[in-house]
Amino acid sequence: MSNEWIVNNSIVVAVVLSFLIIGRKLSIQYNTRVTYLMGAILFFSSVITPLRTALNGDWNIVTDLPFHLCGISGLICSFLPFIKRKQFLFDFVFYTGIIGGIMSVLTPQMNGYDGSYFAYLEYYVRHVLILLLPLYMFKNLNIKPSKYSSLKSFFILNILMIVVMPLNFYIGSNYMYLAEPPQVNNPLVIGEWPFYLLWFEIFILGLMAAFYGLSTLKLNVKQLN
Repeated sequence: MSNEWIVNNSIVVAVVLSFLIIGRKLSIQYNTRVTYLMGAILFFSSVITPLRTALNGDWNIVTDLPFHLCGISGLICSFLPFIKRKQFLFDFVFYTGIIGGIMSVLTPQMNGYDGSYFAYLEYYVRHVLILLLPLYMFKNLNIKPSKYSSLKSFFILNILMIVVMPLNFYIGSNYMYLAEPPQVNNPLVIGEWPFYLLWFEIFILGLMAAFYGLSTLKLNVKQLN
């Protein structure tokens, strides 16, 4: 709740709302182009950031693989607007992108931050787009999460955890924060390893179910009108 936190999050809210409101006045064609732009920026970020880190001599397998949840969601979002059969991937990032993006801007932890304005701005642009892209598709392109998508996404998320956790122990990394909790003031982080992971499971499943319920409620209201 520092002044910097308040300013940054106020800007994030203003940007997200502005895109969603303006998008409602655009045609499907132009909204599709907006998502192309978002995807291109995310792809550029996915490429240029590790490349910049490598050129600076700071790239490290322990910290710089795209195996954090927002890294995985960012890669998916960078391709999502350009593929035709996108429902399966949309379902996943509808939850991981929006929930992960919100948590990343509310409780930011800039791993590998080098003190540059580029790294600072890139963090916020990337995480805002990760939450904004699926939300924009939902609101302005009429793409809805499918039935049981929350349960399916929760299952896939746990599969990813089963894959990433042994890697963490093998190379000494902390991808998806499965080896130790994030060093932020996050009310969802309760206890030490492995107990905070059990709470994560409960909170994430609850949030996914709530998001699906809200998306369905919104759809029903629109149908009634």
